[in-house]
Amino acid sequence: MSNLNLGSLYQLTSIRFRLLFREPEAIFWIFVFPILLAGGLGIAFRNRPPDVLPVAATTPQLTQALAADKGLRATTMDEQTGAHALATGTILLLAIPEPGGVAYRYDDTNPDARSARLLVDRALQAAAGQRDAMHADNQLIHETGSRYIDFVIPGLLGMNLMGSAIWGLGFSIVESRQKKLLKRLVASPMPRWQYLSSFLLSRLVMLIVEVAAFLGFARLAFGVPFRGSLWQLGILCVLTSLSFSALGLLISSRARTMEAASGLMNLVMLPMWIFSGVFFSASRFPAIIQPFVHALPLTAANDAFRANMLQGVGLDQLGVPVAILLAWLIVPFAVALRIFRWR
Repeated sequence: MSNLNLGSLYQLTSIRFRLLFREPEAIFWIFVFPILLAGGLGIAFRNRPPDVLPVAATTPQLTQALAADKGLRATTMDEQTGAHALATGTILLLAIPEPGGVAYRYDDTNPDARSARLLVDRALQAAAGQRDAMHADNQLIHETGSRYIDFVIPGLLGMNLMGSAIWGLGFSIVESRQKKLLKRLVASPMPRWQYLSSFLLSRLVMLIVEVAAFLGFARLAFGVPFRGSLWQLGILCVLTSLSFSALGLLISSRARTMEAASGLMNLVMLPMWIFSGVFFSASRFPAIIQPFVHALPLTAANDAFRANMLQGVGLDQLGVPVAILLAWLIVPFAVALRIFRWR
């Protein structure tokens, strides 16, 4: 490669950095927003002591028996008041004595109400003299890796890599096309591949800072574990970023206006925001759509990040998600190069 080619590639790449740092909004969404989102979710879904569930009974005797359980906050109400309290969510369950036993009035579609039913029954059975058939000890553990914040950090990492790659590449190319800059560049002695390569080079350099800042915050603020190899995690980040960069290139290869590009990007990313298991497990969706869910690049990236960070799984055991990411890198990139419009 000649010195002229190297010089033009350097200039094109440096332009990408200058344009990025001239827009504070881009810096916020790439670096600050993921950290703020992780901090908010980590605080909101932090591990806490067991909740004390509000329940009620229609007699003082039942209320006294329920109050003996530390997991319940019991009050005495008549049936009419209790029915109103159930309807408004003030209590989760109302215990009503009946001949030969007790009736539990609660909403079985509410998970907290089902938990309250178990605790109430245990308390009343114990008050009636029932004893456990066998002795059981509680052996409590509090390990990192099983918390919600440990689950969501890899998902946020994948989501951030997707957004910064697709938006960063797509908007820049469409803006240049809209301002007729691409038309001028293609008429210059610059090899066309260098223009697209400058985006990838700048993206890889920013990737180091982006990932290091986000994961460093997650480690220092919440103690998120890194049980796998860090260099393999870095390879997964690079592969993920390149895959979404290829998607961004494909989306922007024909779009002529920012409005059209924005619509196409949201159309591509919206299914992954919903189905790819960023904030909750993708296994919650019906089995009939699981093949579609697992074929999405963000699902593959999130699965690979969680396997590496939380379980210590190496690249040699991540063949399926790596293959999916490679497919999303090669196919969109090849199609984009064939249909790319410079004017």
